[in-house]
Amino acid sequence: MPLHLIKLSVGSEDVDGLLAWQERLALAQAAIGAAPNPFHDTRMLPKRGAELLAGGSIYWVIKRKIRCRQRIEALEQLEDENGKSFCRIVLDPKVVRTELRTKRPFQGWRYLNANDAPPDIGGNLDARADSLDELEQALKEACVW
Repeated sequence: MPLHLIKLSVGSEDVDGLLAWQERLALAQAAIGAAPNPFHDTRMLPKRGAELLAGGSIYWVIKRKIRCRQRIEALEQLEDENGKSFCRIVLDPKVVRTELRTKRPFQGWRYLNANDAPPDIGGNLDARADSLDELEQALKEACVW
């Protein structure tokens, strides 16, 4: 079973906001001749990188709920202009919606075992789908669904 990461998407209001941020990033990367894949830079290189690269994904938390995921394609150890090392998590551009799962705030990223990851729901990524997901989740929590 693959190992995953879970990360807050700081500043995103919804999945569309995450997609817009990644689209801007892809355009900036293409402008300098780099691969257009979305990525996330973090200070720490995951020690369990081999497990993450064996089919793992990054699960995005937006407004206190896991909403979607992207497959992790590579982990690159790089240095900034000051010589300080960091890790670039290179992601598949395809975003897969997941069942909503409430998550308390945390800093940085955390490992997420496959057994604890919410299942995919597929479908399109528009704002209406987010609203319907939240309604469905509220009905489930109220034991009406």
